[in-house]
Amino acid sequence: MDYRETFISLKQIFNLQDYTINIAGSGITIYNQDFVSMNSDILPGAGKYICKKHNKEFEEHHSVDNKEYFHNCHESLKTADCDIIENKEFKYSLFKKIGMNKAKNIILLFHGLNEKHWDKYLPWANKLVELTGKAVILFPIAFHMNRSPIEWSKPKLMQAVSSERKKQFPSVVDSTFANAAISARIQMTPQRFFWSGLQTYYDIIQLVKEIRNDKNNFIDKDAGIDFFAYSIGSFLSEILLMTDHENLFSKSRLFIFCGGPTIDRMYPVSKYILDSDANIALYSFFIEHLENEFKADERLSHYFNDDHFAGRYFKAMLSYQKMKRFREDRLMQLKDKIAAAALRKDYVIPPIEVLNILKGDFREIPIDVKVLDFPFEYTHVTPFPNSAEISNKVDRSFNEVFELAAAHLS
Repeated sequence: MDYRETFISLKQIFNLQDYTINIAGSGITIYNQDFVSMNSDILPGAGKYICKKHNKEFEEHHSVDNKEYFHNCHESLKTADCDIIENKEFKYSLFKKIGMNKAKNIILLFHGLNEKHWDKYLPWANKLVELTGKAVILFPIAFHMNRSPIEWSKPKLMQAVSSERKKQFPSVVDSTFANAAISARIQMTPQRFFWSGLQTYYDIIQLVKEIRNDKNNFIDKDAGIDFFAYSIGSFLSEILLMTDHENLFSKSRLFIFCGGPTIDRMYPVSKYILDSDANIALYSFFIEHLENEFKADERLSHYFNDDHFAGRYFKAMLSYQKMKRFREDRLMQLKDKIAAAALRKDYVIPPIEVLNILKGDFREIPIDVKVLDFPFEYTHVTPFPNSAEISNKVDRSFNEVFELAAAHLS
């Protein structure tokens, strides 16, 4: 089957309720696995916190009180992050060849920002299994995909949120029902971007430790672990490799697709990702005023210091100019582990920024970055359009990307 046929057939059969889903004629089975995050105690809303590593207590702090702007928001958007059960107990999907007892190698596949459905990634996972023979895990980032309340995905409900945002912020651009939930939440509390990312970071470590302790029925305890990451998922993957918590990822490789730059070199204002006011709030907090925020928020400052390497590398990936030597020295060490493909007409993650970050100003970091341009109209959000008229061209371009990925990850 070509890309379009695979997309349609997988979309029809995929769900998160069935324990197993057989993909007819492919020799691949999908297994939906339960996961309970043990890391939600760092999320906003708890009031009091403790850093277990340093046995240090903190109180909740929000440096910007935006309550007056959001009192009309739907109640699901005002629920404390630490109380959202969907984010703590969820399923991830494992694609694995039939007949393979326990997978000897796996690829963790991470998605983009503000995504609620796995549809577009199903052919990606399927192709990676076909080309590498490795099992592939679709793992959701905190408050994305099936880790968010169903209300955040209801068009009518979120259209009302978008309409309210347009009243409150008349200059807002690209506010839609598709990005209303994440935009309201990010603008309300920009810190969420860090805390939810940190929860996901710890969740991946939790998953890998469960594997290493032989607590996964489908993955060998000594399995090799690699990453295929798209868009903001690349940001997460880079930090995982840079930090290499307890040497869990010392042998891991990463293939980046449409991702890689620092936050200040991404342009996520889109009706599908973030609206303009949410993006301004995010940029203002993390790029322009972070040092002042540290002075006001002791807990945030603590998790960015040298004793928490994840926060340290997160900070190094915020601004292109800041901590450049620190970031580039680490990327040089990882030069053989990372490869990337960028798209020439990607305006969310411009290819020049992918090159600047992964290869450095003077292109002295020998990370392999390919800049591709497909012979059809595409976007960052939809790199492979599901259109019958161009299906042959899409199929060739899809295969080009995933053959590059497989070559690096095999």
